[in-house]
Amino acid sequence: MVLFFQIMLTMFIAEMGDKTQLLMIAMTSRYKLRDIIIGSVASILALNALAVALGALISEIIPTWLIKLIAGAAFFYFSWSTLHGGDDEEKERSGVGAAHPILSVFGTFFLAELGDKTQLTAITFAASGGVQNAVTVWLACSIGLFAADLIGMLLGYLLKKNTSGNFLNTVAFIIFAVFGFTTVAEGLGLLLGGGALRWAVAVIVAAVFALLCLLTWRGKTRER
Repeated sequence: MVLFFQIMLTMFIAEMGDKTQLLMIAMTSRYKLRDIIIGSVASILALNALAVALGALISEIIPTWLIKLIAGAAFFYFSWSTLHGGDDEEKERSGVGAAHPILSVFGTFFLAELGDKTQLTAITFAASGGVQNAVTVWLACSIGLFAADLIGMLLGYLLKKNTSGNFLNTVAFIIFAVFGFTTVAEGLGLLLGGGALRWAVAVIVAAVFALLCLLTWRGKTRER
């Protein structure tokens, strides 16, 4: 149950302020709410099923400690990329067809999310959780993503208008950084045992990450 809520919260935070939230705001001017919900839910379930299947397969052929370290590195990367400014300019994407609104929403949402950081996050969680947690990861990722895109369609828009533009990015940065540190510590525990060496290496990794983030932040500050 803890894993379920951890994954759901992470996906929810990661999706807040993302491009697909803005995409759903735009789609409300063209499609009925029912069509948006059905199309986006179907797309989310399909995307996360692909991600979980890939992650679960990886978990069967790669040692658990290595998976944990790679997952931790991925979370650190997601955290840093959020600080760095997130995704670059997204390529313009179009729907499948105006004649079938549900299919149009499905295709637009699918193309917008395919290969995005939230799908990479789902793959990471699936690889860490293994086959035995595949259904839990799939449901948690899907619910978290859908909740963010449905609730965030209104909440994210209001936050962007009434709070600092960096607020959501700061929250996402902290969440990913915390999961990065804890996941790396778990991987080091499996590799090195539970002694002081594990925590010493984990602290060094965290310090290097903090230094990288500081340099990135200073670089962005100078550009302004």
